[in-house]
Amino acid sequence: MFSKYLAGAVAFAVVGLGPVALVHAQKAGTDSDAMFVQKASQGGLAEVQLGRLAEHKASKQAVKDFGKRMVTDHSKANMELTNVASEEKLPMASAPKAEDKALYDKLSAMSGAEFDRAYMDAMVQDHQKDIAEFQKEATSGTDPKVKDFAAKTLPTLKEHLALAERARDGV
Repeated sequence: MFSKYLAGAVAFAVVGLGPVALVHAQKAGTDSDAMFVQKASQGGLAEVQLGRLAEHKASKQAVKDFGKRMVTDHSKANMELTNVASEEKLPMASAPKAEDKALYDKLSAMSGAEFDRAYMDAMVQDHQKDIAEFQKEATSGTDPKVKDFAAKTLPTLKEHLALAERARDGV
């Protein structure tokens, strides 16, 4: 009689693990989407701050214009990401990451052609990384809304990279 109850309990436990394992597997996917949202929101905040800095500190008009474009486009993308994150109940970053803060501080101490070169070099490198991360999310993300945000934002990031390379070549 005891073994009959034990067998039932084991069967219940094994069957019960199915949904638990499924929920855990879904959570793992959501965790990668949540990490993407965190990184994208940190990067978006940094792009706006650095763009504002470029608008004021750059010596070349092309660099000033690029900074202004970063403020405009990344402010819009930040709002879109905020809406997606809110709908999906994913946390957003409230500040850029320490690496971006250090870049801001470094660039703040520069002026003229030195600033222009350093800012544009950083923007080329940053947008190359961003494109890779957004491409990965667009193809491998599990949350449809986050995945869609990444896919819709990719063409703008690619355009930013082309603009950054042109501006960098001109300084």
